[in-house]
Amino acid sequence: MSKAKTNLIIDGFMFLVMMALVGTGYVRKYVLLSGSASRQLYGTKVHMYLWGIDRDGWATIHLYLGYLMLLLLLVHIILHWKQVTAIFKKLVPHPKWRTVIIVLFVILSLFLVLFPFITTPTYWINIRSGTHF
Repeated sequence: MSKAKTNLIIDGFMFLVMMALVGTGYVRKYVLLSGSASRQLYGTKVHMYLWGIDRDGWATIHLYLGYLMLLLLLVHIILHWKQVTAIFKKLVPHPKWRTVIIVLFVILSLFLVLFPFITTPTYWINIRSGTHF
């Protein structure tokens, strides 16, 4: 298969996965309400399902679609690596600045993917006598 056909197929899959990511995000945000939203709307927590899958199940699907999107993006970048490096060298001609930008990009990328595991969440408990933090 030619490189152009491979690129087209990868790009088509990336588009479909992105649309699925948006769709599953909509399901979680607007279709299958959270416990607090269902209590506000119906007066009690309602367990909602779409196609037999609950809100947490859709979150898992959304997560795995995100992993698939990342994999497809990496394949896309690998297939275009020569073009990426050529444009980057033209955009940032000084090798020292290219190194600085790459290091900062890698650090930022790692932080964005790992921040849920290196931070501590805050919480609150709503008890009849008051709210505790």
